[in-house]
Amino acid sequence: MTSLGSELPRSAERRRRRLWIEFLCLFLAAPVLVAVYFPSSAMLPALFAGTILGMVLLHRTPGFHWRDLARGWRKIDWKFVAVFAIATIAVSVGILMAALPGRWLLLYRMNPGIWLAILVLYPFLSALPQEIVFRSLFFRRYGPILPPAHAALLLNASVFSLAHLLFWNWIVALMTFAGGLVFAWAYEVRGSFPFAVVLHAVAGNILFTVGIGTLFYAGVIVRPF
Repeated sequence: MTSLGSELPRSAERRRRRLWIEFLCLFLAAPVLVAVYFPSSAMLPALFAGTILGMVLLHRTPGFHWRDLARGWRKIDWKFVAVFAIATIAVSVGILMAALPGRWLLLYRMNPGIWLAILVLYPFLSALPQEIVFRSLFFRRYGPILPPAHAALLLNASVFSLAHLLFWNWIVALMTFAGGLVFAWAYEVRGSFPFAVVLHAVAGNILFTVGIGTLFYAGVIVRPF
């Protein structure tokens, strides 16, 4: 008869194996398949499908409670948010001047109504679901198989950047990696999901306002490969 002592390690190993399969499918295989076989316009449907799947998996994660996402408002460093916003504006303007000079305030100039709608809706329809999948799900469900400390933050930023592979754009890849690193720090190091969402929302609204946000929905602009 198998003893309880030997069954427990086997159960833990099976769980780790299952987590690895989920992780690789969700954060590696899925983004690559979407990038190779779908157009950039598939970003929103992919985000919706990924969010639903992520919420189901997160709900089934032992020890996770949805009320946890509402905690951490007092940990938001608004001075850091302001500095982050200024840095994002500077980088965005620099990229526009160097590579996309004709896109300054493009969305606002083309359709102020759509620009305003994006400012209002982006935090809830894009930043929030992305943070649920790439921060809460990533760190809470897959924590047992993640590397320690800073390596986990780098891995998180890497898979967040990979999720934007369907745009096949090195500017998008670099900016999402840098942003992902900041968002991961806000969530995992500072321990505040709201902080990560606020930073993500600020970055997205700045990108779409300045004009560089067109890289995130206009298809292939600059191919790195």
